[in-house]
Amino acid sequence: MSIENLAKKAKDLKAKGMTAREICQEMHLSNPTVKWLLAKQPEGGMPADVKTGWRSIGVSGARISSIAEIMTDIIVEEAENGEFGIDMVAGIVLNGMTLGVFVSEMLDVDFGVVKPTFDDSQTTLASNYAGFEGKDIVIVDDLVSTGGTCSEVIDYIRKEGGNPVLAVVIINKLAENEINGVPLRALVRARPMGP
Repeated sequence: MSIENLAKKAKDLKAKGMTAREICQEMHLSNPTVKWLLAKQPEGGMPADVKTGWRSIGVSGARISSIAEIMTDIIVEEAENGEFGIDMVAGIVLNGMTLGVFVSEMLDVDFGVVKPTFDDSQTTLASNYAGFEGKDIVIVDDLVSTGGTCSEVIDYIRKEGGNPVLAVVIINKLAENEINGVPLRALVRARPMGP
């Protein structure tokens, strides 16, 4: 997709009332990239980013389950190596929820949902699901771009009395292997290379 088409899509989503953060999630781009696309300031140059999409997985429950099985295998390996327990899987709204349901079922642990901030809102726990207090928690999401959402979720879980022990995503766009002291694992690491 061309830069012009990306910018048009971002502006169309904004016109529909979506926040910049929601546009990031919808387009699988980082916040700086979405802000640049909305502002379209060519003199600043487009931020380094990698556009990701996993629609070919997301259209099939069986495929999502298969990806969740791989994530579960990574979680079990990390728990054995790190010698930590797992009481709960917390899926981050929106894409992390679907993956998290499958992972929590495979691990036979509680499932919770974290709704990160969308501009003026606050991070919250979806009250229909398990709470965090006193639990060792694995965070599940589709991707990490800047680490902002995952960091926010880690802080929130700690504030609510939970212990985040691991974050697992399909795609990690960062060079880091941890966020806020929590190990970060991904099925794929994708990051731009340059001088």
